Amino acid sequence: MVPYSLLVTWLQKALGVRQYHVASVLCQQAKVAMSHFEPKYIHYDLLEKNINIPLTLSEKIVYRHPDDPTSQETEQGGTYLQQWPDSVTMQDGWPRWPCCSSSVTMPSTIHCDHLIEAQLRSEKDLHQAKDINHKVYNFLATESVKYGESFWKPGSGIIHQIILENYEDPGVLLIGTDSHTPNGGSLGGICIGVGGLKCPKVIGVKLMGSLSGWTSPKDVILKVAGILTMKDGTGAIVEYHGPVVDSISCTGMVTICNMGLEIGTTTSVFHYNLRMKKYLSKTCQADVANLADEFKDHLVPDPGCHYDQLIEVNLSELKLHINKPFTPDLAHPVAEVGKVAEKEECCTNSSYEDMGCSAGVAKQALAHGLKCKSQFTITPCSEQICASIEQDGYAQTLRDVGGIVLANACGPCIGQLHIKDIKKQEKNIIVTSYNRNFMGHNDTNLETHAFITSPETVTALAIVGTFMFNPETNYLTGKDGKKFKLEAPDADELPQFRGHLDNISNNLLSGAINIENGKANSFGPFPDTARYYKKYGISWVVTGDENYGKGSSWEHAALEPCHLRGPGHHHQELCQDSRDHPKRQGLLPLTFTDPADNKIHLVDKMTIQIHHQAPQEIILLNHTFNETEIEWFSAGSALYRTKELQQ
Repeated sequence: MVPYSLLVTWLQKALGVRQYHVASVLCQQAKVAMSHFEPKYIHYDLLEKNINIPLTLSEKIVYRHPDDPTSQETEQGGTYLQQWPDSVTMQDGWPRWPCCSSSVTMPSTIHCDHLIEAQLRSEKDLHQAKDINHKVYNFLATESVKYGESFWKPGSGIIHQIILENYEDPGVLLIGTDSHTPNGGSLGGICIGVGGLKCPKVIGVKLMGSLSGWTSPKDVILKVAGILTMKDGTGAIVEYHGPVVDSISCTGMVTICNMGLEIGTTTSVFHYNLRMKKYLSKTCQADVANLADEFKDHLVPDPGCHYDQLIEVNLSELKLHINKPFTPDLAHPVAEVGKVAEKEECCTNSSYEDMGCSAGVAKQALAHGLKCKSQFTITPCSEQICASIEQDGYAQTLRDVGGIVLANACGPCIGQLHIKDIKKQEKNIIVTSYNRNFMGHNDTNLETHAFITSPETVTALAIVGTFMFNPETNYLTGKDGKKFKLEAPDADELPQFRGHLDNISNNLLSGAINIENGKANSFGPFPDTARYYKKYGISWVVTGDENYGKGSSWEHAALEPCHLRGPGHHHQELCQDSRDHPKRQGLLPLTFTDPADNKIHLVDKMTIQIHHQAPQEIILLNHTFNETEIEWFSAGSALYRTKELQQ
């Protein structure tokens, strides 16, 4: 790795500015937002400045975010770097520290994912958490408004998945209170859990070959963990590179980066590639992907760059692995694990792709009349993934095979798993697709031995109910007595849109009756009108009756106005299953206290004027929503009626 003091001297000469962070004032030129929820812009122009030495990607990102390079001391592995990150993420499980200014100085988010226990199923566990922790959640919600932070309500998802879906960009430097913040390296950023960034060494992992059969990205990180061990990995940034990086899906890179921290690494990162572009484009961030494409030469390691240590992993030679308990660097081929225990609990959580693979295994078992012999729990990572697996039938398939879908929260990964029929201090086995296997980490029982493997292998073992099974070679016996072998599952990385969103939006308000004249599409087709408004920056809102968004139309009722850039989304009444969806898409839903009121006037893009029929019932008049309020609603806080908002 290039000496820090030498590099920052070059940076000073080349850039001539004090702060080099991505969200600098110069980024206004690019006009591509870092997130749907943040007004900050991405600025890759700084990456074009000439530095006369080949750099790793890690060096490019880390060394371009110093707070004051002139006074920074450097000692690899010893000196803490004073950095200026692009954004900060925090969660409910950490004590909040007092803010010394009236608002945060950089994009900041708060997430409620650590106080939801995994006991029954998603709805009941979430309801219980809201009841027990309502004071905590209310405090965080109001505090986020006060200091200008984005607030993600309980049940919206696990912090690092929310960040991946909404705030992560190639080249970003992000700091988070969650130890799994490094999973953001899957989108080409340096993402670090709080604890500080020491001047790091950079370990290069060159990938060759390709995954096949039952091997998965989980086997990649288990292999790397076995090579580096806790000793060599501590304090390093692990940088994955090579010509076959594109063969791993972006969500597969998430798996690898997420578990990398378990061997002591500061973080892990993949360089920008086609899989990242695909992920960004399919998650409504095509503008970010296009900008990253323009600067892609600066989002990869330079030819001839130096790594402090270089290892090579041939994906074609990988075997299906299971990690044994108590330490993350004891991976063994599944064929060698053998029979370990009789009582097992199987848990899995991960991406849409992993859920699809698990459901693929479950479908094969169901087709032969088999169900799980072990307790089997599934934890979706976010509302977005949960909604997708419900819509595509994955969740129901996993329930049919005997699984229980838990809330979108950390739950079993942070000691809040409740295992049925197992008493404290009773020896037992769990097999998970999580990252940690230390004593008591999943359920606080020191006698629980946790094994780690891929989600699809977890599912297979839950079905057979024993470790004496290798899905690559062993057969099962169906209900009809016939033997069969599970085929290696495959799944899409992201949901297929059932049609291009722009084409879907041609159905915007199709068949809707104009309340002014009782006719449908009476002032021109609604989609064409919305596109005209979008083109010329004209604000518009939707006012719907009590049937708006009900039934199977709830998703499109939110997606289409969002795509056609409706800045506000206003309804007289909404059924429960449609209220959250506008907020997930960054739209603001309001309900009238009196359903008979229907007069709304949009003064400008931030001002909503609501006229009520009874003067004594005036609740909100000419209220101007500031950016904080808009951000608070769009980030998924509870639905507030106008009366509550005024209070």
